[in-house]
Amino acid sequence: MNDTALEIAATAARLVVEEGLSFGPAKHRALKELGLASRTALPSNEEVESQVMDYIALFCADTQPGELQALREHALVWMERLAPFRPHLGGAVWQGWATRLCDIDLALFCDDPKSAEIELINQNLRYEVQTVRGMHGEDVDVLSLHSFCPDLGEDIGVHLRVYDLDDLRGALLPDARGRSPRGSVSALKQLLAG
Repeated sequence: MNDTALEIAATAARLVVEEGLSFGPAKHRALKELGLASRTALPSNEEVESQVMDYIALFCADTQPGELQALREHALVWMERLAPFRPHLGGAVWQGWATRLCDIDLALFCDDPKSAEIELINQNLRYEVQTVRGMHGEDVDVLSLHSFCPDLGEDIGVHLRVYDLDDLRGALLPDARGRSPRGSVSALKQLLAG
């Protein structure tokens, strides 16, 4: 990675940790903060993630492990609550670099994609629906809500990406580093026990 890409990645990492931005918006904001042209080549998400881990080790080593534990435990509550939809945890909480500013990202694999939304309605939960690009490039609905996390003493965003059951087949393929991009209830329980 060249010096410019490293500087962008480091600035983006700070924005991810301190402001809770996701990687894409953090990289673009880093360009503006650094006064670089919008056409400047951006670092990869892996390079930003590496800088996030370094930033956490330097500036958040005393608080981040407890915040991550609280977020993982709160994710487990939601996963157990939504067990019929085969939830899998992804994102920062699964990968281990989440702080209290990060949201919980769950992928639901449903026999009927509308069943998850009906379940939230049946539980009298308020949520918003948006459409985003899914893991296989197709549009998927995301049901977003706020949930109070007692261990952190604040509301946490919970985002439920709704997939068809067939999408589960390719959902656990490892990334370039050999890591699964998401984990099941049992996989999360192993992380929490470790």
